[in-house]
Amino acid sequence: MMLFKAHSTRRTSSIQHTTRPHLHLFIALSFFHSTETTCDGLNIALLTGSTRSSSPPTVLHPRVNTYIHQVTRIDPNDFPLLEKPYFAYAPGKAPSKLQDVHSILQKADGYVCVTPEYNHSPSPALINILNHFGSSTFSFKPSAIVTYSAGQWGGTRAGVALRTTLSELGCLPVSAMIHIPTAHQILDRDGNINDDPSDNKRDQHEKWQKYCGRCFSQLEWWAEACQQHRKVADPFDESPVFVKSPDQRNAP
Repeated sequence: MMLFKAHSTRRTSSIQHTTRPHLHLFIALSFFHSTETTCDGLNIALLTGSTRSSSPPTVLHPRVNTYIHQVTRIDPNDFPLLEKPYFAYAPGKAPSKLQDVHSILQKADGYVCVTPEYNHSPSPALINILNHFGSSTFSFKPSAIVTYSAGQWGGTRAGVALRTTLSELGCLPVSAMIHIPTAHQILDRDGNINDDPSDNKRDQHEKWQKYCGRCFSQLEWWAEACQQHRKVADPFDESPVFVKSPDQRNAP
C-alpha cells in the first residue's frame, strides 16, 4: 500500500482539487477509512502554502485518500496579496471567490495546513490565506500541521510558529505534527516514497503511515467530537463573534 496516493476531485472556484504536473506530496489520511466512525462524515479543508511550480524544489501539493470524508484543497495561487480581508466587507459584498472560500472554511470540521519553511517561519502564501479571514471562520474546530523542507529539520520551526496563528484563529492544532525533512530525497516526482537501501520499501511505507497516522487520527478524534457537540450546543452562544471594534477583546 502506498502511503502517498493520488486522489482526483473536482474544482470549485478558488478551491483546487485537480492534479498539477509537478512534484506532489501525497499524504494519505489513513484514519479516513474507518467504518465505525460516530460522525456524519467530516469536511476537511486542506490549505497548502507553496505557489511554486518550478524545481528544485518543486511545490509539494498534498492530496488525500478520502474514503468517507470530503477533503477540499485551498490553493494559495488563487489569493492576491491581502488588501482587504473578508470580514472588512459588508455582508454579501465580498468578491465571489472570497465568499466561496469562506463558505468552504466555515463549513469545514477541521483543517490541515501544509507549509514549507521560509526563514524559520511558515510560508507567506499560507499566512496570506489565513489572514483573509477572521477567527469566527475557524473557531471551535481542530487543525493539523504538516511541514517540509530540504534540510534535516523538515520545517519544524515553521510548524511551531504556525501553532500561534492557528490558536489565535480558534482552530487549535493537535499536539502531533508531521515534519518531512529532505523532502526532495524522500519523495519522487510522483509522490512515492523513494527506496531506502538500508530498509525495505514496505517498512518505509509502514513507518510513514504510522508517523502520519498519529497526527491525523488526533485531528479526526477532535473533529468528530466538535462536530457532535455543535449539534447540542452553539459555541458562539457563550463566546460571541466580535463585530463592532477590536476593543471588544479588552478587559473591563
